Amino acid sequence: MNASIPKMFWVFDVLSPFAYLELKRLPELPGAERIEYVPVLLAGLLDHHGQIGPAEIAPKRRFTYRFVLWQARKMGIPMRMPPAHPFNPLSALRLIIAAGSTRAAVERVFDAVFLQGYDVTDAGVLRELAAGLGVADPQVVLAAPVTKQKLRDNTAWAIERGVFGVPTLLVGEEIFWGQDAFEMARDFVRDPAAFADRDMRALESLPVGASRPRPEAV
Repeated sequence: MNASIPKMFWVFDVLSPFAYLELKRLPELPGAERIEYVPVLLAGLLDHHGQIGPAEIAPKRRFTYRFVLWQARKMGIPMRMPPAHPFNPLSALRLIIAAGSTRAAVERVFDAVFLQGYDVTDAGVLRELAAGLGVADPQVVLAAPVTKQKLRDNTAWAIERGVFGVPTLLVGEEIFWGQDAFEMARDFVRDPAAFADRDMRALESLPVGASRPRPEAV
């Protein structure tokens, strides 16, 4: 284990098919065994930053689903979309929290959604997942105030650190958003100095040349 590798957090919502793909690649990261898994509510991130999700724009929704399936095939990762998408991920996220937010719990739920193609909003599916994860009385546990609050706290924690989408890998103070930034994150973990040269530093103070007015100001 390389003690010099900063603390790493993987921020995700089970709603994201791209998070499913990145989850399968996380073991390639140096120090991957130290990653902490942080379930958040994507809707909370989007609301905070004034964004809408890709599935809320019809042409983008079609492209996104085709793109992620194409990526899965290129990567050799079996994938099957759930019966409906987007779906309400609250219960699945709370189940992961109740199971300790371990990689095993995260992967089991993601596999249910994007490998088996199950509907994790279905009470029967949730009961089976809970049993496999050792969570007794899931109906009670998932409705417990402490479980709900943990998800809210996770989402607020992510927002405070500048997270605006999922999946996001936090390496120390650095943010790597999206499955397509995985190679960048891996390079950073291997050689952070490569990201501290003059050109990279100049990006921190790059001026804004023009701003698009907010709709209410038009």
